[in-house]
Amino acid sequence: MVNSHHARRQSDAPAAKASQFGVYVLLAMFSLIMLLPLIWMVSSSLKPGYDVFQFPPQWIPHPVEWSNYPKAMTFVPFARFFLNTFTIIFFVLIGTLVSNVMIAYAFARLESRWKTPLFYLVLATMMLPFAVTMIPQYAIFNKLGWVDTFLPLIVPSYFGSPFYIFLLRQFFMGIPRELEDAAAIDGAGVFRTIYRLILPMSWPAMVTVCIFTIQGTWNDFLGPLIYLNKENLFTMQLGLQFFVGQYTGGWNLLMAASTVILTPILVMFFFGQRFFSKGLNIGGLKG
Repeated sequence: MVNSHHARRQSDAPAAKASQFGVYVLLAMFSLIMLLPLIWMVSSSLKPGYDVFQFPPQWIPHPVEWSNYPKAMTFVPFARFFLNTFTIIFFVLIGTLVSNVMIAYAFARLESRWKTPLFYLVLATMMLPFAVTMIPQYAIFNKLGWVDTFLPLIVPSYFGSPFYIFLLRQFFMGIPRELEDAAAIDGAGVFRTIYRLILPMSWPAMVTVCIFTIQGTWNDFLGPLIYLNKENLFTMQLGLQFFVGQYTGGWNLLMAASTVILTPILVMFFFGQRFFSKGLNIGGLKG
């Protein structure tokens, strides 16, 4: 009986390996299909202008025009656009981390009969589309004289984000209370407990919030389009649209500029995906 069972397992092993190999091949094919636009963009960025729309497509450029990159990045002041974007990201990141950590910790640990209704109210604001709040926000910021400044793009991050609050709250609830009780016995207050205990144990969630914040701010087009009118204040996304308006027909240069703009996000996600996946999994499972 044991021998027959062992023989059956041995006979099933090749079939299981073949099935697994088929799954890997199928996933590789779908991955290649998803990557085709990215491959075409990089390939087109290295072609002469007349080869971009050649049919059938020439995937390996010949000749390789490396000069497309410096031409694209100097045709409009992309260096200034990069600096503007990084400035906004820096202050948005600070505001996002500080505000959401404090709010999430309050919902996770502080006791109040209003805590649960307020938390649900915060989550309910996620159902409001940006189109609903866009005009009232613009009216407020215009009244404050903040149009054509970075303030409308930075200040809202200091008031918390429902998604980040939910994610961090779920993560904080998974940290044993006994650790905080021990810290309180040692004389640590709320802020010291957060800084010395909660944050070091919440790196996956914090990195996840950072990745989402940087990606969202980097790719934001509508916000800068609404509030920024001066060219010297443009972000990367506005700069790319400005490039299209100033240089129609230079698709190889446009692809070069797009590749440069996309690269930081890809690199960031590549190095942060381990924390990103862990933060989402743990944050979603803790109750």
